[in-house]
Amino acid sequence: MKNQKLSTFLIVLILGLSWACGSSTEESESSEKVEEGFTPNPQEIAEQPVGKLAIGDKAPYFKLPNVDGKFVSIDDFSDSDALVVYFTCNHCPTAQAYEERFNDVVDDYSGKKVAFVGISPNSPIGILPEELGYSDLDDDFESMQIRYVDMNYNFPYLYDGDTHEYSLAYGPTATPHVFVFDKDRKLSYSGRLDTSEKPGTANAEDLRMAIDKTLAGEALDSDKAITPAFGCSTKWAWKNEYTIKVNAEWKEKPVEVQKISPSGLADLLKNPTDNLMLINFWATWCGPCVVEYPEFIEIQRMYGGRDFQFVSLSMDNPNQEDKVLKFLKGKYSAVPNYLIDTEDKYAVIDVVGKEWDGSLPITLLIEPGGNIAYKKMGEIKALELRRAIVDHPMIGRYY
Repeated sequence: MKNQKLSTFLIVLILGLSWACGSSTEESESSEKVEEGFTPNPQEIAEQPVGKLAIGDKAPYFKLPNVDGKFVSIDDFSDSDALVVYFTCNHCPTAQAYEERFNDVVDDYSGKKVAFVGISPNSPIGILPEELGYSDLDDDFESMQIRYVDMNYNFPYLYDGDTHEYSLAYGPTATPHVFVFDKDRKLSYSGRLDTSEKPGTANAEDLRMAIDKTLAGEALDSDKAITPAFGCSTKWAWKNEYTIKVNAEWKEKPVEVQKISPSGLADLLKNPTDNLMLINFWATWCGPCVVEYPEFIEIQRMYGGRDFQFVSLSMDNPNQEDKVLKFLKGKYSAVPNYLIDTEDKYAVIDVVGKEWDGSLPITLLIEPGGNIAYKKMGEIKALELRRAIVDHPMIGRYY
């Protein structure tokens, strides 16, 4: 996720305003006193016991960085009669399916002394690109900042991805997983928001019932106090061994290049497959092409398990095949790799279309049948391209 950096000043300003507008007076005052300047440092750790809270257990303490870099602790919510701790993340399709619902719950209980806080427990180093096929983001701290703004989160969104310092005590089994605590911060509910993942089919009924019962001082029935939390498993840092293994396997995949004629390219651009096809025109002598190329391999790994295929097309001269292949092997480009078989670059431009001015790189996202869904002349913006892919009707963010 190398090209998704935002201006530090702008992101902190936006997040600071969002947090100020969405917080209680007590929370806003406390945010002025907390530490600033947080720098994430995700670490590989040995496997550790994961907690499992029982009804009546005291809420474990936490003090974690919010997306604005300021630390938020459980003590910042001491005036609330109920506290909802919401373990979620950026990449999980189930977590994304519940984002708007959770925002709605926060709005609906805004005048009822209920505090809400989100925590991302996932380790960024424990997540493979292959696990990001339903998202434009991973679960690092910077991506959390982006998601917070994109989805207008109306609650603090805290990062616990370095060593899971506090998430281990709560023991979220999946994202999303909610915990509801009463005024004395004893657990009254743990589990799902509701029983229907698909957006628009439910309204966080289980969570709302738990909050209402907790505010009323009533205990939930034993079969409703703890429910399963369906979603993506929590990405603990000790799972990094599997990540290393899969990354190594990708680097061992064969890399080949084959020649293609202008007429063959014309057929390719009609996309006779059932997949959404991303094609990048590049050359070894093109500086921006070389710099951005690894992004395309990561994108292939992200969406390659779905109806998607990245195709590489080199505009080097045909006699440069060895040079092209050496470059591709160095980038582990285990995808369909083509080298145009003619030195007549204008014949290639004519095939692609008159809108191409001939400069490199150029990137096209092509639907089956040849319709161009996205086109970028010049260097890509990786986040923008990933969004064009995942938000395309052929891909999508949910199951």
